[in-house]
Amino acid sequence: MAFDLWVNETLYEAWGQRFRVKRELARVTSAFQDIMIFESETHGRVMMLDGVVQITEADEFSYQEMIAHVPLLAHGAAKNVLIIGAGDGGVLRRVLQHKGVERAVMVEIDGEVIRLAKEFLPGIAGDAWNDPRAQVLVADGIDYVRNAPDASFDVVIVDSTDPIGVGEVLFTDEFYANCARLLTPRGLIVNQCGVPAMQADELRETSIRRGKAFPDIWAYLAAVPTYVGGFMTLGWSGKDAGCRAVPVEEIRRRADAAGILGTTRYWTPEIHVGAFHLPPYIAEHLPQGG
Repeated sequence: MAFDLWVNETLYEAWGQRFRVKRELARVTSAFQDIMIFESETHGRVMMLDGVVQITEADEFSYQEMIAHVPLLAHGAAKNVLIIGAGDGGVLRRVLQHKGVERAVMVEIDGEVIRLAKEFLPGIAGDAWNDPRAQVLVADGIDYVRNAPDASFDVVIVDSTDPIGVGEVLFTDEFYANCARLLTPRGLIVNQCGVPAMQADELRETSIRRGKAFPDIWAYLAAVPTYVGGFMTLGWSGKDAGCRAVPVEEIRRRADAAGILGTTRYWTPEIHVGAFHLPPYIAEHLPQGG
């Protein structure tokens, strides 16, 4: 059978990737962005927002596990978790795998992303949508963090698009200051900071902004094949530097107690610890890393 339909990613002007499409499943223009979901020949089902790949069934686990398990296990006692974005439900699913989590609030601005993910990508979130610990809100994350009570969350996970368009306001001084306020004394926030080989400015500029609100600024790595350009960086902003210096055996013990040890396809205790050791070409973009 011949295939002649291709979808080109449009993140970079001069370089990118393309997928050969088996069939298009959905194409919607929401109030915020263009959403496309299709079944690819090589990566299962794929969601794109404004022409940029957000998630594929083939490699979603690598990103989702690292953005969720690392901060929760580094903290070690997170009970209340705030998720901004992540409308496909994959981060919510991983957060709720932790037995100690009592409440996970997910705030996604675009309800169409949630609706389409439930319909066409049901395996990403699994049963997370129905977990009694989950509170899923279709709302503005900026407004939510602005109005959240002081010290009401232990961990904040920001799974947003890049700092353009709908995701731009999630990278501001005000946003990080409000996150610092709503976090408990050992609280921390992680957010995607792009692929440094192609988006070094994103890592550098957001690190400066995060550093105005948090004393411990760093990043850690995840290799996600469909986020082209090498390592993806996840920005780390903490109130307690000890949270990112937990030894392997303690991480292993925490993972076992949380109920996730042996359930992952990318994350391991060793990868957790190693992910904070950055190559010089990435570390040089952090305030204290050059």
